[in-house]
Parts: sequence; C-alpha cells; structure tokens
Amino acid sequence: MDQFTLILIIFVVLILFYIITRMIRIVPETERLVVLALGRYAGTRGPGIVLIIPIIEQARKVDVRERFLDIPSQTAITKDNAPIAIDFLVYYRVVDPKRAVLQVENVVSAAVNIATTTLRAVIGDISLDDVLAKREQINDTLRVKLDEITERWGMKVTTVEIREIQPPRDVQDAMNRQMSAERERRATVTRASGEREAAIAVAEGEKQAAVLRAEGEKQSAILKAEGERQSQLLRAQGYAAALQAIHGEAKDVDTNTMALQYLDALRAIGASPSTKFVLPMELATMAQQVVTSLAGNGKVQQPASSDGQNANNV
Repeated sequence: MDQFTLILIIFVVLILFYIITRMIRIVPETERLVVLALGRYAGTRGPGIVLIIPIIEQARKVDVRERFLDIPSQTAITKDNAPIAIDFLVYYRVVDPKRAVLQVENVVSAAVNIATTTLRAVIGDISLDDVLAKREQINDTLRVKLDEITERWGMKVTTVEIREIQPPRDVQDAMNRQMSAERERRATVTRASGEREAAIAVAEGEKQAAVLRAEGEKQSAILKAEGERQSQLLRAQGYAAALQAIHGEAKDVDTNTMALQYLDALRAIGASPSTKFVLPMELATMAQQVVTSLAGNGKVQQPASSDGQNANNV
C-alpha cells in the first residue's frame, strides 16, 4: 500500500466519522432540536438520540429552560416629565421551539429590545410618585405587555422584576427632605399621643384615688358615728342602770337616814376653807325636816332661837 492510498483511507475514515457524528445527536432534556430539511420545517426532535441526515437536514438547538434577561439601566420619562433610570430582569422560557426559530431571527435579542421600548411606554403613562410607590403594579403591567408581544415568538414571559429606580438628584433631595419631615411629624404625633395617654392615665388615677379617699372617709365617718351611737347608748344604759340601782336603794331609806346625810353634807361644807357658800333655797326646809325628825325621836326638846339665827346666818 503506497502513501497516497493510506492518505485516502485516512481521509475517508475522517469523513465517515464526521458524517456519523453529524448524524447522531444526543439531545438533553433541557434542549430541543428544530430540524429543517432542504430549508423546510421537518419537526422538533428530542430529547434522546436524534438522527440528522447530513447536508439534507439542518438542526438548530433551542434551550427550553426558564432563563432571564438582564435589561441594563434605561432612562425613561414619567407622565409628569421626570427622567428616571430603571433596570430590571425579565424571566422567560421558550414554549414553542418552532416559532422561536422560524418567527424571529434572534429571539433573545428581540426580547431585550422589546422590553426596553415597552418599559418606556409603561413609565410614560405613570407619574413619578406612582413609579416610586407602585413597583409591583409596574412589574405586572410590563409582564402582561411583554407576554402579549413575545407570545408570537413562542416565548412565555413568566416574571418581570424591577431591581432599581434612580430618580434625578433634585428629586432625591426633595424625597429625603420629605422623609425627614414625615419622620418628625410622626415623632411629634407619637409624643403628643403618649403625653395625652399619660395625662389621661394620671387623671384617671387621681379620680380613682379621690373616689377611694371619699369612700374611705365615708366608711370612717359611718363607723365613727356608729361607735359614738353605741358608746352613748352604753353610757345611757349604764346611767339608767345606776339610777335604777340608786332608786332601788333609796326607796327603802327612812327619814332619819336622809337627815344624817344632810348633816354630813353641812359638816363637809363647814369644814371647807372657803369664805363663801352657795346654799340651795331648800336648805331651810331640809333643816326643819331634820329638826322635826329629831324632835319626834325625843332627842331635841325646843330649838333655841339663837341657833335658829345662826342657822339663818349660815
């Protein structure tokens, strides 16, 4: 075998190897092959082992997993003519590989371009305050509009997420001042509310304390009056009992005993160092009763006039 023949054999082997490798494709689960036979659509094949006829058939690989597009920062004008910079993410997946290959030249590049133009259209219908406050609503609007456009390309937009919104510098300064004023307002309201609640609590406590003091004073006065009433009742009962006892003893006392009591009283008065005496008007009658009682007992015959004068002087 000469050298030329050897080279020819090696060449044929390489061609056969190339043809075999081009014919037999192993397609993973995450991909599909869109096959064109002589320029016409011949079907979507995969996953698994797929046979492709070289030269006659051409295969284009399409990833059917969910992927995302990182849309760079875009400047948009709001409804109130405020320029803002927005960057966001678009999550999508190819649901129809045939249309993704046949309906558009590059589905990813087309999706990026349509996302930027749709963003400007959506932001242009919203004021700056709504753009800053209604991010979720903007995400949903962008998703719906992008999905309506990309549906004809066999692409399904699943999620749109705005990552960052950068308003102009002067707007940021105004927002910072507004936030500071809002925080001060909330602090003032909170402080005033706390002071009001504290004043109400203090007043309520003082009210309850006054009620309790008044109730205590009332109970104390009632108890004191009840004690005085019971004390007076007991004193009256004791005094009545004493009078009854005196009356019980005195009713059995005779006239002589009473006369002796009167004489003892006069003796005590006479023994007093005082120079003035106050005697009751009934003293003469008492003395006459004493004399009569003594005369009746035979102890005194006739009362001397001098004694009578002395007694009157006394």
